[in-house]
Amino acid sequence: MTEREQLDDRTLVARILGGDRDRFAELVSRYEKRVINYVYRITHRYEDAHDLTQEIFVKVFLALDRYDPKYQFSTWVFRIAQNSAIDALRKRSIAEVPLVRPGDEEQGKEREFADNGISPYRALKNKQLTVAIDRAVEKLPPDYRELIQLRHFAEMSYEEIASMKKLPLGTVKNKLFRARNLLKESLEEFVEPL
Repeated sequence: MTEREQLDDRTLVARILGGDRDRFAELVSRYEKRVINYVYRITHRYEDAHDLTQEIFVKVFLALDRYDPKYQFSTWVFRIAQNSAIDALRKRSIAEVPLVRPGDEEQGKEREFADNGISPYRALKNKQLTVAIDRAVEKLPPDYRELIQLRHFAEMSYEEIASMKKLPLGTVKNKLFRARNLLKESLEEFVEPL
């Protein structure tokens, strides 16, 4: 067994707390993309998601000695991420005055797609679908929306979500099933017939 062999999260945290602080970079690399994606789904700003993710990992590092290893590390990280993103939204809503007239919001949310060889029609359909998915997720009831974000954008397991939200596993699965059905109904126009 080599010294840099992949360790599970709990062992890695124990090593970091034991003085091997360089190993924290391993934890960051395991969770960084998932946290960015999750925070982006809450803040809807790519740059904010990156900046906030850096702050989240600073918080994780500073609070690492308070992590309880009887729980999943990922659950703990995403709880910190969720709280940080919500705090950022609160601060932003107080500090910001919109500079866009009502109805012009879409102009500022335009997304670019890399040239990946798909047709302009397919690129347009993909863009429309992405916008439709974002809107459909936003229209979900808050508890459904949060579960969809945790499962599909933060890539958390059902068990991790149940632990984080302090819900029975069956309740999480049931609510996700209902949330997906609501999304499916909202997105029916984008499903092409076979």
